[in-house]
Amino acid sequence: MLIKQLSVFIENKPGRLAAIIDELGKNNIDISALSLADTSEYGILRLIVNNPEEAAEILKQTGIVVKLTKVLALAMDDTPGGLSRILSVLVQNSINVDYMYAFVGKVTSKALMIVKVSDAELAEKALSELDISSVNPKDIYRI
Repeated sequence: MLIKQLSVFIENKPGRLAAIIDELGKNNIDISALSLADTSEYGILRLIVNNPEEAAEILKQTGIVVKLTKVLALAMDDTPGGLSRILSVLVQNSINVDYMYAFVGKVTSKALMIVKVSDAELAEKALSELDISSVNPKDIYRI
């Protein structure tokens, strides 16, 4: 299932991450998953939240650069080879994985993964044809 992810560009300085997380919390934005990648001066904070559009607007109003991106939310067998099955489908369809990260959700006995790919719609179609589970946005956004 395609969901919306926030990509937040932040300075790599003490307190910047805490300020962003605090601002979201003060505005009742619930975080389901996050990933932080950094360089020496800047970082990219990727977030899955309960209300992505509202969260993006809140952060933009404070001068923070935010982008909404479509990503796949997938549930895979939590066994050896579970991720390999998904990656094989993407390779067979010439779809590149840009990045991925795990998250915790309400789907039992499954490993959950956020995946950003070069062609999200094609990936979603190819994976669904092989009965690879997507995750309902309600279970991710915790609406």
